[in-house]
Amino acid sequence: MVYGCIVQLNRNGQRADPVSVLVDQWPEFRVLFIKPEFREKGDLFKDLTVFSKKDEVCLRDLLAHSDVIDWKMFFCLAAELHHEKMLEVVAINRGVPMKKEAVCYMLVLRDPSKLLHVDSSSLKLSSLNESHLELVNRSWKFGCEDSKLMIKNMILHFPSCCVLDSDNQPVAWILTYASCAMGMLYTLPEHRGKGYAKALVTIMSKRLHSQGYPVYCFIEEENHLSYSLFTSLGFTEEPDYRAACRSSLIFLKGIMCSEFRRIQPSKVLKTFILTWCQKNIRAGCEQ
Repeated sequence: MVYGCIVQLNRNGQRADPVSVLVDQWPEFRVLFIKPEFREKGDLFKDLTVFSKKDEVCLRDLLAHSDVIDWKMFFCLAAELHHEKMLEVVAINRGVPMKKEAVCYMLVLRDPSKLLHVDSSSLKLSSLNESHLELVNRSWKFGCEDSKLMIKNMILHFPSCCVLDSDNQPVAWILTYASCAMGMLYTLPEHRGKGYAKALVTIMSKRLHSQGYPVYCFIEEENHLSYSLFTSLGFTEEPDYRAACRSSLIFLKGIMCSEFRRIQPSKVLKTFILTWCQKNIRAGCEQ
């Protein structure tokens, strides 16, 4: 996920989805944050991601005894599952309510060349545009008023693909998050059973791979249909980080400040090549 965020950052710049990559020290860092910029209300819907695979003590001390977080505001924090108990303790000590929203697998397609050919000659394919925002937001599990800004940004700046009906309206679609992860795959109920989802995943995977993007996604633990679909197409769980890939999303009343040191995207790109993995899941709208 870190690699995916840096790829997007290098290609689209801060105009697409402004983030800061922050570490506790450089170059031998122990904790890394990917922090979205909060410019307006809808930005609070984006999750702030933390990585600290081998040094939970450092992460705990930073959260518990420093001003890295301003606990007076709401934000969504995505962290590796094995940090869950520690985060619960820190939140309780800070007097902040916490809610785990989802646990997910990270699935990676390591060799897109093995994807089977999909006959799309009978499909009317296109990319999503801003006029489709309401439809996508309304159909998404976590869709609400505050999620519109994030989805609009995804549609305008990152790869997407959809199947159109005879009236040129989307009936199935897939988007890409700012982390390069594929997501929001959806087919309208009346158009299911036609193979649209399989076609979209295959087409998008090949497109992302041809453009140099990592090809991966996050599947919620209970979403057996999507898990079966992606694994049938050759996606596999990240073997070295199975526990880390089942990531928790914690609701905390806080917003990151920039106490951590900033590092340049090029340096991160050299350091991370799909080694760290983390769920880039979306939060619900409950505050």
